[in-house]
Amino acid sequence: MEDSRKLQEIGYETFKETFEDQNSPENMKAYLEEAFNIKQVENELSNPLSTFFFVSFNEEIAGYVKVNTGDAQSEEMDDDSLEIERIYIINKFQKHGLGKYLFNKVMDIAMDQNKSKIWLGVWEKNKNAISFYKRLGFVQTGTHSFFMGNEEQIDLIMVRRLQ
Repeated sequence: MEDSRKLQEIGYETFKETFEDQNSPENMKAYLEEAFNIKQVENELSNPLSTFFFVSFNEEIAGYVKVNTGDAQSEEMDDDSLEIERIYIINKFQKHGLGKYLFNKVMDIAMDQNKSKIWLGVWEKNKNAISFYKRLGFVQTGTHSFFMGNEEQIDLIMVRRLQ
């Protein structure tokens, strides 16, 4: 239960910080209530095909990553794929290498599970995240729809192939 509350708080805070300025209050409220209610968070934590990792800075939780394999992936992918569904760092902790640290954790998981690619969806308007992923070797391979409340937004599908 403690992990559920931590994840709920950090998920809510980081998502709101990242996207609040570019979305209507109504759509933001609807999405946050759906995605980060405690029942939804507990369901995600209990899925054996999803894994979460927190990262701390100065003994304070600074962010997290959610990794999906198999049927937990948000798009139909092959068994050689691993999805980064969420990777968020609280604004005040950005630019300290924490996102790269979490990405390296994901790389370790992918290698341990013999995956051939890591993929993610990133909002086309999230230029900072897109630049970050490109620096990590991701390339755009497609798009998919993401709904923020009742507004359809476009996510870029980005993939990094592994050796």
